Amino acid sequence: MGDGEGILPGQRIRARGAESNRAGRFESAGREAYDDGWDLPEEDRLVATEVRLERPRSAITYNRSPDLPFDRSINPYRGCEHGCIYCYARPSHAFLNLSPGLDFETRLIARPGIAEVLEAELRRPAYRVQPISIGTNTDPYQPLERDHGLMRQVLGVLSDFRHPVWITTRGTTIERDIDLIAAMAAEGLASVSISVTTLDESLARKMEPRAPAPKRRLQMIRRLADAGIPVRIQVSPLIPALTDHELEAVMEAGRDAGARAANTIPLRLPLEVSELFRDWLTATFPDRAARVMGRVRELHGGRDYDPEFGKRMTGQGLWADLIHRRADLARKRLGLSEGLPRLRCDLFRPPPKAGDQLSLF
Repeated sequence: MGDGEGILPGQRIRARGAESNRAGRFESAGREAYDDGWDLPEEDRLVATEVRLERPRSAITYNRSPDLPFDRSINPYRGCEHGCIYCYARPSHAFLNLSPGLDFETRLIARPGIAEVLEAELRRPAYRVQPISIGTNTDPYQPLERDHGLMRQVLGVLSDFRHPVWITTRGTTIERDIDLIAAMAAEGLASVSISVTTLDESLARKMEPRAPAPKRRLQMIRRLADAGIPVRIQVSPLIPALTDHELEAVMEAGRDAGARAANTIPLRLPLEVSELFRDWLTATFPDRAARVMGRVRELHGGRDYDPEFGKRMTGQGLWADLIHRRADLARKRLGLSEGLPRLRCDLFRPPPKAGDQLSLF
């Protein structure tokens, strides 16, 4: 048998978040390693990252959630190699008949051509500009961006159209695009949020096995800020009895690195993420697993997760109130209360296409 559900004999897992590969909620059958009785040695091999290509039919995804400060987003990639065990985007892999567990971080999908599709959508006469959010599902600057460069292409289109964009990431490849982002930020068209969950290097390696180390993310904030790009530090997710004691320290480290704003969102465990996180927690921190999950359920009305609008992003109860009060006080003390400048929508202009007749005025 393998080390976890759905892990084949002979497979080894290294630097991955999930410890199992359970079937997603839409699959009719589960996965289980099976001993067929043949006494043959299995090849010992690491679970490798696979990348498939998908030709996108659309680029912009719209939402009507009252909990989100944006109504549209772009996802150049599906899945994320960072492997953050708590990632709320994991359940999206179930729509592909892939596991939200190990598949989510090893069977990735790149979407070449997304920049061209985006350009066509922005040229539609009915399009009405509002800021586009990138990185609120899977990270656009995860490692495969170095090979595929889709985010660079998307930013090129947004820059040409003078379209506002808000980027969320923890990937260092964003530094490659500082030239584009800084030029857009100078016109009020771009801002960046960098996620830092903990300053504890050992804990970060366990929770986010292939994401940059906390010190490196703070360095990213410094380099972006030095280029004139407005940066927010996101202390998210905040995990009770595991990282919540670091809230103020992480905000202060972000401020010292050049962040202009800070926010925090308590841990949320939708759908398959709940079981994956509990398995990881029991294996990694057995001494405090019950305490962590007890506080998580206190946050979400006695459940691992409450999906109700108005509660899912903030939590409820005394502990949630305390966290948000602490965050407010820390922002005031650190000078992070004003937030980031509002992105401009009035500069949006589709650039001329080849063959278009130019205006005389």
